[in-house]
Amino acid sequence: MSKVRVAGFGVSLDGYSAGIEQSLENPLGKVGPEIFQWFFHTKTFRAMHGQAGGSVDVDESFASRAMENFGAFILGRNMFGPIRGPWLDDAWKGWWGANPPYHAPTFVLTHHARKPLVMEGGTTFYFATGGIHEALSRAKEAAGDKDVKIGGGVSTVRQYLRASLIDSLQFAFATVFLGQGEALFPGIDLPALGFSITERVTTPFATHVVLTKG
Repeated sequence: MSKVRVAGFGVSLDGYSAGIEQSLENPLGKVGPEIFQWFFHTKTFRAMHGQAGGSVDVDESFASRAMENFGAFILGRNMFGPIRGPWLDDAWKGWWGANPPYHAPTFVLTHHARKPLVMEGGTTFYFATGGIHEALSRAKEAAGDKDVKIGGGVSTVRQYLRASLIDSLQFAFATVFLGQGEALFPGIDLPALGFSITERVTTPFATHVVLTKG
C-alpha cells in the first residue's frame, strides 16, 4: 500500500531543520548546510548532481532509502525557490537546474496559480493552490502504488504532521547546534500522533532515526 513519508530530513540537535535568513545564496539558511553534512559525502548525493564516487556506508544507506520508491513529491514554496507573492513570469524553475533530482510529478504548495513546468529527467512541477489535502490527493493519484514524499520544508512537514497525514518519518539528527532557525517540533506530539521509534543508527555524522505510525 502507498505510504506518505518524510525521509532524509536533517535536524540539528536543538531541533532546527533550516537556518536563519534563507535566500538565493543560502537556500538552507545561514549555517543550515551543517545539518546535511551526513548527506553531502554519499554516493546518492553525488549521483543527484551528476557526479561519480561518494561514500557507500551507513549514511549512504539512509540517503538511498530517502529517495527510493517515491512516485510523487510535495514541496512547500520555499523549497522550490525564494520568490514570494504572485509569479511575475516563468523564469524561476527551481534550485536544481534543468534536471531536478525528483524524476517524478512534484507538487508545489502555493497560493498563486502557475502552469505546470516540465523539466528534464521526468520531473514535472505542478503548482497546487488548493491546500495540503488537495495536493496530497493529486500526489497519491500520480504516485499510483508508490509512496508520496513530503519533501519539506519545515512548515510543510509540520502542516502534514498536524493533519495526521504522514505514515513514517526518517530523520537524520546531525551533531550540530544551530541556535536559531526553523524549528521542527514545537507543538508537535509525535507519540500522541501514533509514532514510535522503529530504527536508530549512529554514524560519525548523524543519528538516523526512523519513526513509524502504529
